[in-house]
Amino acid sequence: MTNANTPAIACQDLWQVFGPGAEKALTDALARSGNDADAAAKILRDAGYVPAVQDANFDVKEGELFVIMGLSGSGKSTLIRCISQLLDGTGGQIRIHGEDIMTASKQRLIELRRKKLGMVFQHFGLFPHMTVLDNVAYPLRVQGVSRKERLKKAAEVIELVGLEGREDRYPRELSGGQRQRVGIARSLVADCEVWFLDEPFSALDPLIRRQLQDEFLEIQAKLKTTIVFITHDINEALKLADRIAIMRDGKIVQIGTPTDIVLNPVDDYVREFSKDVAKGQHARVASVMHQGTEGVGPDDPGLRTDMTLDAALAHCMELYEPVPVRDKDGNLVGMVNPADLAAALQVEEA
Repeated sequence: MTNANTPAIACQDLWQVFGPGAEKALTDALARSGNDADAAAKILRDAGYVPAVQDANFDVKEGELFVIMGLSGSGKSTLIRCISQLLDGTGGQIRIHGEDIMTASKQRLIELRRKKLGMVFQHFGLFPHMTVLDNVAYPLRVQGVSRKERLKKAAEVIELVGLEGREDRYPRELSGGQRQRVGIARSLVADCEVWFLDEPFSALDPLIRRQLQDEFLEIQAKLKTTIVFITHDINEALKLADRIAIMRDGKIVQIGTPTDIVLNPVDDYVREFSKDVAKGQHARVASVMHQGTEGVGPDDPGLRTDMTLDAALAHCMELYEPVPVRDKDGNLVGMVNPADLAAALQVEEA
């Protein structure tokens, strides 16, 4: 049993090195470098090895939506494959609810994937000869659940992802967004406790992608599942994440809340990710608030610590009266409410 303080996922000193004899090479490199990860990675590269994940250390809390992002080749997909044990890590530890899965038997890993771990990838991997209902029910079929029971549960999850009425269709009859919903439903049907998603929306059109992001957040709010989500899109990361880990060349360079990443980047690499981000849509009032109430004026626009800066500005603007607007020749042509100026720049809060 695990206690309430046990993280859902804990990665400690995790390495993934590609090349023949990688485990021994890693041990030797760490010994030669005095356990200096950067020096060990250089030793490995000089010897022709590829340290795709370097000394990763982080915890994911129960019910947290943890996003890992980076450019292509940064190691983010390799990292999620290590955590889910689709790849054997070369060194370090991975614990899921306290269990070291790097030492788990093959049979135990199969059991975990059937009953505890859900996975969704960019390519949907649906069975073309099965209907939506049978595709979604398939994990329960593998578990030996009766047909009546598994189809009932599959129908419930299909409704959750907004595909009710399409149970008898085949994958070829669905749009890309609908096929991805089937993949999400299939990963959820077994009541997974930990959910891995590797760029699940990146192949979709922008409009469908935003719609699925919104639906995904609604599902997360209902199920409270622990999620590790991979993306290369900073706006997607900022929209979805409780916390974000940013990777570069196999290393995690910063872990923080969306506000941390936007307002306090640790280096130019992280700063480059967020330079075009509208900070007012992601930073929260708590990040600029002063403690104490001395000097507070009489007006109260109803600000909350979790409001975005854009939303807070809009509330403050409501305290001001409409102001005149003139044309280029100086003629009075109308008026505008300052609140409307702020609202026009504001993205609706999730």
